[in-house]
Amino acid sequence: MIFERTMEDYFLPCLNKQIFGMECYGCGGQRAAMLLLHGHFKEAFFMFPAIYSLLMLLFFLVLNLFIRIKNEFKIKMLLIYINVAVIFINYSIKLYHLYQI
Repeated sequence: MIFERTMEDYFLPCLNKQIFGMECYGCGGQRAAMLLLHGHFKEAFFMFPAIYSLLMLLFFLVLNLFIRIKNEFKIKMLLIYINVAVIFINYSIKLYHLYQI
């Protein structure tokens, strides 16, 4: 018997969601990455809005390994702060909709 497996079968489970019943800051990141790989850019953003800012940070970090960039520390910190802000705002909106009466 042949088992048909998809990439979703190999996703890591969210322990926070399993233990406490609520999503963590990173919930949706794996699914958003998979949506990006399939070309669903809008859906990936709505699944996990920080996916694009994380990709920018990752691109900059990899580029910085090969090319020396002026003010690299300031740029890295700016991209990190942007990611933290996007993730925090997204999580706050999720909590607001979760506990909205």
